[in-house]
Amino acid sequence: MVKLGGIYSAAGYWKADFCLTDVHKMPYFTRLILFLFCLMVLVESRKTKRKRWTGQVETPKPSHLYKKNLDVTKIHKGKPQQLLRVDEHDFSMRPAFGGPAIPVGVDVQVESLDSISEVDMDFTMTLYLRHYWKDERLAFSSASNKSMTFDGRLVKKIWVPDVFFVHSKRSFTHDTTTDNIMLRVFPDGHVLYSMRITVTAMCNMDFSHFPLDSQTCSLELESCWYNRLYINFTLRRHIFFFLLQTYFPATLMVMLSWVSFWIDRRAVPARVSLGITTVLTMTTIITGVNASMPRVSYVKAVDIYLWVSFVFVFLSVLEYAAVNYLTTVQERKERRLREKFPCMCGMLHSKTMMLDGSYSESEANSLAGYPRSHILTEEERQDKIVVHLGLSGDANTARKKGLLKGQMGFRIFQNTHAIDKYSRLIFPASYIFFNLIYWSVFS
Repeated sequence: MVKLGGIYSAAGYWKADFCLTDVHKMPYFTRLILFLFCLMVLVESRKTKRKRWTGQVETPKPSHLYKKNLDVTKIHKGKPQQLLRVDEHDFSMRPAFGGPAIPVGVDVQVESLDSISEVDMDFTMTLYLRHYWKDERLAFSSASNKSMTFDGRLVKKIWVPDVFFVHSKRSFTHDTTTDNIMLRVFPDGHVLYSMRITVTAMCNMDFSHFPLDSQTCSLELESCWYNRLYINFTLRRHIFFFLLQTYFPATLMVMLSWVSFWIDRRAVPARVSLGITTVLTMTTIITGVNASMPRVSYVKAVDIYLWVSFVFVFLSVLEYAAVNYLTTVQERKERRLREKFPCMCGMLHSKTMMLDGSYSESEANSLAGYPRSHILTEEERQDKIVVHLGLSGDANTARKKGLLKGQMGFRIFQNTHAIDKYSRLIFPASYIFFNLIYWSVFS
């Protein structure tokens, strides 16, 4: 009894103490009744305490200043009334099935042209594809809503046009952060269906004027029930990039090959290394351009320019080969003349070179009648030779004029062959003429 009285309320403690004071003086039957009474008081006190802790908390009523907005998405009890009667129709069939074809409008808005590949002959673009049609099965009556917009989940439940891209290599619908699909339904049944797509389509390109070309690519949309739709794009290439990467380097290499015409013909290492360097550089430029182009069976405009430039560089190397060969032949003739006419050994080096550069072998043979056995001093030998040349010039005026011209030309171009002299004018003039024709035809 004492233990049970420990968990009573304040009134319970007083009653328990009162029971304990008189419990020994009462008879057994009376104590039993008192025990049952105390037990009932204990049970009632527990019920009151549990009800106090588990009861609902009363909240104050909201003020009239804050009006609660109507929640249209609240699900009411009972059978809901659907605004779009999607479950009442078979949307696997087109609208007005069995009747005339319904018109479907297609609208394309290009967002960006991402890339153009000449090697793969395709282009990649991102666009908004929109469809317009009327489906009376989706009509609804509404006095407040002029249209209703849905996401891509409703698209799977209704009929949509089966439009696809012709000659498409890759395509996908954007899904970040959600599917980029919008479906808008109007009360009279008109439907707007829009989606954001990135498509990679094939484009047949003609590179005969590359890089001075313009390409026309088409994006074709087709349906199994409707006509094909063509969207043409005219792409014009900017030439400045190719001027810096291809045309200017090729032109500089050709001009660099002309420097060898002003180098001494006896400087074999300088002229040979310059020619080989320009040839290898042109080969590298041609290889780099062809690596970024498709393998076509016709000649491109850039190929014509690069290969003509390569020919000019290669001809400059062949020009020095011809100059070197003719110089070697001339030196052999001069050596034979010196061995055949030992009387010339007493002449000064400058006059000997003058004679060698002015006379041919047949002209030098005319000196065979000069008396070799006559012993003269060095000054007398030179005078005799000069007199002999003077007498020979009196006998033949034309030979004298040729001798004077040869001496003047040899003094001006002492170490330059005649081929180098003509190449300094012919090569630049020919290359300038080629550029005038090239840019007038392909521009």
